[in-house]
Amino acid sequence: MSKKGNIKVILFLVLLLMAMAVFAIVNIISKRVHFNDESAIGNTAGNINNKGLFAESDGRVYFSNPYDRGFLYSMNPDESDMKKLANSHVQNILAYGDYVYYYLDTADGGTGLGYVVRTFGLYRSNKNGSNAVCLDRTACTAMQLVGNYIYYQRYNNVDFTKTYKVKIDKTENEKVSDVIINPAAADYGRIYFNGTEKDHYLYALDTHQDKIFTVYQGDLWYPQYSNGYIYYMDVSEDYRICRYSLSGNTVEILTTDRADMFNVSDNYIYYTKSDPVEPCLRRMRLDGSGNEMVAPGLYCDINLTSQYAYFRQFGTETPMYKTPVNGPVSVSTFTAAEEAAVNSK
Repeated sequence: MSKKGNIKVILFLVLLLMAMAVFAIVNIISKRVHFNDESAIGNTAGNINNKGLFAESDGRVYFSNPYDRGFLYSMNPDESDMKKLANSHVQNILAYGDYVYYYLDTADGGTGLGYVVRTFGLYRSNKNGSNAVCLDRTACTAMQLVGNYIYYQRYNNVDFTKTYKVKIDKTENEKVSDVIINPAAADYGRIYFNGTEKDHYLYALDTHQDKIFTVYQGDLWYPQYSNGYIYYMDVSEDYRICRYSLSGNTVEILTTDRADMFNVSDNYIYYTKSDPVEPCLRRMRLDGSGNEMVAPGLYCDINLTSQYAYFRQFGTETPMYKTPVNGPVSVSTFTAAEEAAVNSK
């Protein structure tokens, strides 16, 4: 081979090595976890308490599509630009920064060779659904992102339900408490939750030290934090909805209706009225005024986004219904999700 030919070969090998090095660097960077600020919260308490089927972040809504076996989808808040992200059933969806987090369980639906054997656990993926990573292969009943940790209820047949946390890069995983903590109601380093064993007081977990302290000696269930208030169902008073002022230490009764579940938006509280004769979905303003019916019947899984309130009839997966979350009540079905499911097959 001529000297000129040798130079060409050497040049080719150098370029090949450089390309391989660039590929390796890009691959490492793509897998590097981007951390959050301390104020990061993954979803609203109301959505999490209603199975966490929808989560909104940075102008996108991530949701479990009931028309496609609960697979993970994303869309704009107005239901445009709908995309399937994962072929597996998800709930407890959280979203913040670069990632979406969810509890995945293929026993409830999945496709492909990987779903012959049941797969379940707490997962993190990029917001386009790529690079899914299992943070803990365990049964999980509720979870919330607080800063750079997922706080969650881990369940097994030996220890039953305990409260754990795992760092979003999977470097730390430890038990927080033997106490059953619903992590849904989080705000700037605190998780508000009701007692489940000796009492139903309002407690808070300081996530900086993972220490629990008493906030209010009430009789609460499913507390939700919003703008200085804790909204809750009053156990001793037939599960009516009240709110407790953290600054004023005062309680306001918002409705005397018995509620099965509720969810708080920026302007309204949506709740299911429990009535043996005329059950219905209702909404009222945050101070209890303007109480009105949304739909007659027995409903559940109330999830709210910036545009819509989503819900479905108890005991059914579909149809899923919606109404503008802030505008006049106008109930219709979630047809965009149904059409997207059909088009994805």
